[in-house]
Amino acid sequence: MAERSKYQQNIIKSFYDNRESISLQRAQEIVTDLYLSEGKKRQKYWKSLEGHLQKLDVKQQTIDHLVKQDDPQLAAQLVTKLGKESA
Repeated sequence: MAERSKYQQNIIKSFYDNRESISLQRAQEIVTDLYLSEGKKRQKYWKSLEGHLQKLDVKQQTIDHLVKQDDPQLAAQLVTKLGKESA
C-alpha cells in the first residue's frame, strides 16, 4: 500500500475527530427521510438510522424499540436529545 501524503493524513484525522457530529447530522437527515418514505425505502432508512445510532453509542435496546415502533417522531425526539447533549 502506498504511503499517504500529509494532506491525506489530515483529512483522515479530521474525519475521525468529527465522526460523532457527522453521524448525528446524518441521523437527522435520515429522520426527515423517514417522515416522507413508505414501504421498502422506509425499511432501508430505518436500517441506516440504526447504524448511525450505534455509532453514537445509543443502547441497542433503545434502537430496537425505535425500529419496532416504526414511528419517525420517536426517532426525531431521540436525535434531538442527542444533539442537545453533544452541544
